[in-house]
This record gives sequence, C-alpha cells and structure tokens, in this order.
Amino acid sequence: MTNPLSGRSALVTGGTRGIGFAIAARLLADGAAVIVTGTRTDGVGPEGCEYRVADFGSRPALESFAEEVNRLDLDILVNNAAINKIASFAEIKPDDFDRILEINVRAAFRLCQAVVPGMRQRKWGRIVNIGSIFGKIGKELRGSYSTSKFALDGLTTALAAEVAADGVLANCISPGFIDTDLTRKILGDRGIEELVARVPIGRLGEAKEIAAFVAWLVGPENTYISGQNIAIDGGFTRV
Repeated sequence: MTNPLSGRSALVTGGTRGIGFAIAARLLADGAAVIVTGTRTDGVGPEGCEYRVADFGSRPALESFAEEVNRLDLDILVNNAAINKIASFAEIKPDDFDRILEINVRAAFRLCQAVVPGMRQRKWGRIVNIGSIFGKIGKELRGSYSTSKFALDGLTTALAAEVAADGVLANCISPGFIDTDLTRKILGDRGIEELVARVPIGRLGEAKEIAAFVAWLVGPENTYISGQNIAIDGGFTRV
C-alpha cells in the first residue's frame, strides 16, 4: 500500500536516535506528517520531520508541551521517550526512581490525555506506548525501569478499555534486545555474543523491525487490535 498514512499526523517522543528515530522515519515514509521530540536544543530527527524540544523530567515543561499537543489534533501518538538507570534494589535512590517514573510513565500519561479528546471526537486515533521485555519479565538491577514499564502496560490496557469504542486503539509493544548504538555501548561485543546465544532467533533485533510493526499498528490495516502488549524479542520471553 502506497503512503498508507497519507493525511495523518503523528508525534514520536524520543525520536532523535535508536528505535524512536526508526519509527519516525518509517511513519514519515508511509506518508504521515511527523513531529519528534528530544531534550537537546540542537537535536534532530529524520530529515523531513519537525523537531520539538521537550524535557519530560520537568513538570512545567511537560505540562506546557501537553497543552501544545492538545492543540495539534494528532492522529497518532507514539510514546517512546524513556530513561533507565541500573542499580541493585536496596541501592536505588528515590530521586532516580521518581525521575524514571516521571519520564517513562507520567509523560506518556499526560500526552495520552492530551491527544485522546480530539481522537475520540474524530472517531479515529492510534496510540502506541513503547514498553520493554522488562515490563513483561523481571531482571535484577532493573527495579525502577521494570516498575515503569509494567506501569506503562497497565496504563495502556486501562486506556484501551475506555476509548476503543470511539475508534481509538491503544497498544503497548515490548522490544527485546535491539541493535542500537546504546545497546552496543552498554553490552560490548562479548556481552552481545552471550546474549544472542539466549535468543531463539539467534541475533539482535533491528530498530527497523520495531518501526515496521508500529507502522502497521497505527495504519489502516489494524482495525481490531487494542489493549495488547506485544513482545518483539526473537522469542526471548517465551522460552
């Protein structure tokens, strides 16, 4: 299908690198007008996207941005922006925990609130919240991050139950280990080799694979999937 998102407008948070960048590029290629956010004043998304600075760790900045989003009449929202900080459970700093929840959950919550009224009025909308396999399974040192991603899943299911009858479909997708610069920086070659040995497909995922599924979820072919949390992980969480 050529330009399946022609005439649609989309917001992708955290769209300057990795998965967010790939999602924004794919939605743009599919014909949508795309806005991406980042925290840097000199940040950029894929060529052709509009860029907005948004610091979701700041309550005033988030509220100001949510008000702006409410006026945009967006058709598609992809909540991708997130942070992580690894620490043993007993050593998690409350301030770090709060900041992770602020950016990973509260920002998504407020932006969903900002777009939903317009979507319901127009009887069409698509929301995709980017979770993580660590919002489906547990792992040591991920107390704050897992809490945020499990919470995002709960937010998605509750939202979907309220808005599906008005033509607004909300889903969560949970990427596994994706080949990004950040993944390679954190794990290194040896860590990636050990990890890949545990993934049934036998490789890292690619950001474009995540983007392709997001594009399908927000496109015209998806008319009946809502309230789901779908892992894209090469089978990792199922074996």
